[in-house]
Amino acid sequence: MADVIFESFAIEVMGEINDKINIALEESAGELESRAKRNTRVASSNTKNSWKHKVDTEKHEAVIGNPLENAIWEEFGTGEYALQGNGRKGGWVYKDDSGDYRFTRGKKPSRALFRAYTALKNKIEKHLQDSLKDL
Repeated sequence: MADVIFESFAIEVMGEINDKINIALEESAGELESRAKRNTRVASSNTKNSWKHKVDTEKHEAVIGNPLENAIWEEFGTGEYALQGNGRKGGWVYKDDSGDYRFTRGKKPSRALFRAYTALKNKIEKHLQDSLKDL
């Protein structure tokens, strides 16, 4: 009877798969961040420059976001222009950064992150497939 030696390369294979997924996630998240920045309206550049991404290599998750409150207003709108229709009606007066009083009915949503995602969704899916096809 012949001696059979079994060698498992499962750990190496899983490591390679994880590496490919994480590289593709990092590239995709970076592209989404970049596109969101390009889509963001610019007054002071604060909101535009605050988009960031983070990849969790253990969970294979990527998060793209912006810590500024204005990013929420830009994405979903305010007042009469609020995306869900739940904004303040009738307008209001506020004091701007230069000390002038202004009247507004709200801010129309620019949907910077949503537009970035919808524009890149298929490209990102294909990129992930291409990253894993040679394994």
